[in-house]
Amino acid sequence: MLNEGKGGPWGGGGSGGGGDDGGGLGPDSPWNQPPRRRPGGKGPFGPSALDELLRRGRERLGGGNGGWSGHEGRPLWLWGACIVIALWLVLTSVHRIDPQERGVVVRFGQYAATLTPGMRFTLPAPIDRVKIVNIEDIRVKDIGSTAAEAQNLMLTGDQNLVDLAYSVRWNIREPELYLFELADPDATVTDVAESAMRAEIARVSLSDAIGPQRSQIEGRVAQRMQEILDGYHAGVVIQGVAIKQADPPAAVVDAFKEVSAAQQTAQTYINQARAYAQQLDAKARGEAAAFDRVYAEYKLAPEVTRRRMYYETMEEVLAKTDKTIVEAPNVTPYLPLAELKRTAPAGGTR
Repeated sequence: MLNEGKGGPWGGGGSGGGGDDGGGLGPDSPWNQPPRRRPGGKGPFGPSALDELLRRGRERLGGGNGGWSGHEGRPLWLWGACIVIALWLVLTSVHRIDPQERGVVVRFGQYAATLTPGMRFTLPAPIDRVKIVNIEDIRVKDIGSTAAEAQNLMLTGDQNLVDLAYSVRWNIREPELYLFELADPDATVTDVAESAMRAEIARVSLSDAIGPQRSQIEGRVAQRMQEILDGYHAGVVIQGVAIKQADPPAAVVDAFKEVSAAQQTAQTYINQARAYAQQLDAKARGEAAAFDRVYAEYKLAPEVTRRRMYYETMEEVLAKTDKTIVEAPNVTPYLPLAELKRTAPAGGTR
């Protein structure tokens, strides 16, 4: 049906064919058949439904030449290939890097460059591949556990055990080092944190580890971790170490709580004694300063100062009694009645 009226399956009807007679088919050719007629002798068949479908498809795709060429004679598959190539170039060569990100360019599997924030361009994939890394994302790694069944015991400098749970905060500083220098940088940070913490706990006593030395231990551990990771070229920055739990082993935790309570009570008494000592010291300094001022006045006028000191002293002493004795010349200040009673004759005047 498709070859009907065309002289053969290749459409070599009148001219342009590859036969010996200039492209035509001889009268004895099996492909040169007369058009079939409809049943009943009503004329030849018209175009079939399949022919009509193909014709409409060719018209929608651009018309002639079997639908495989555009209006200017260019094949449509070429246009499609150009569109695919353009999309491939745009999607794999243009990269938008945010301010908190860096783009690590790998060319044929080897580090090539680091892209800074902005619109950046590279060679298309698979020549260049870009790995986007967030350098401001703070990562937190918890080491140890607060659960009693999962203890993280460490040996202190005074040969005691302490159960530690702590966390490490860090972020990426140089993404090219972070991606290529270490096989597993996250695991390396964890191992370095444990090593640095154990080394620092081995230098302090148990009371310091569970008490007032926590902040100093955290700072020294963070510094030691940074030095070790810089030596490894890990490309990370340690933001801090936080000790969440520092307790003695579970078997002796009650006894250590009693010791801790006793230490706190002793520290309270020590603080009270220091406050009282400071109070007495301030009072003594004040009295010494007052005496120095009086002595300076005494050197200027000894007699007047002596008399004034006498009067002030007597006022202070007599203010505590209910009697006041005033002496005057040729006046008996008081009558010794008790002695007169003892020396007076019996039956005398009263």
